[in-house]
Amino acid sequence: MVDLDTPVKLQERTVVRKGLNNLRSEGFVPAVIHNHGQPSVHVMGLEMELGNIYKAAGKHHPLQLQIGSQKYLALIKDAHFNPAKRRLQHIVFQAINQNEKVEAEVPIRLDGEIPAEKTGLMILHQLDHVEIEALPKDLPDELKVDATKLVELQDKITVADLQIPEGVTVLTEPEHPIAMVVETKAQISEEEETTETAEEGEEEVEGAPTEGGKEEAVDKESSESGDQKKSKE
Repeated sequence: MVDLDTPVKLQERTVVRKGLNNLRSEGFVPAVIHNHGQPSVHVMGLEMELGNIYKAAGKHHPLQLQIGSQKYLALIKDAHFNPAKRRLQHIVFQAINQNEKVEAEVPIRLDGEIPAEKTGLMILHQLDHVEIEALPKDLPDELKVDATKLVELQDKITVADLQIPEGVTVLTEPEHPIAMVVETKAQISEEEETTETAEEGEEEVEGAPTEGGKEEAVDKESSESGDQKKSKE
């Protein structure tokens, strides 16, 4: 388990651009620290260590970075992965001030059992992170939302339903849906088949001749026959 309170030790790097692939092949990940308008600091760290730190800290947990005698309080602002191998390729850190509010991306956790799932319905997840603003000390590791509200079809929970701790401001729109109760593909398919069957039955009934229609046809034939006789006479 990663201890996020332990300083993350990084090394300064002079390797840039074309030389980065060689650096990665040696087990390092290039990174950069942006520092409030100051020149960016180019650093590197071990791939396995930084990968585990990113999984635990995400983009919301403040980290103590140490490069030699220099120390920075920072958030991970971005992380790039190789799309094929899913290996960490690059990390961008943003230095922050303990006394200044910062923006961060915090994960959402559905709290409690979901009644709709017990009745065979499905939950459509539409949002798993929200943007917030807070002092570094007030940044939460996650925001909870009561999932027991998801009971019937079309029930939903939105950002407005999140449990927000003191000192935290949510920047994501309150109306943005987080999760909604929907039917499973099997249920939708079954309903479509039922509807198609019903429509086919209606078409057959509409296309069938009625008794009145038969009588009208006979009367028409009789009338035409009588007219022909009169014409001959």
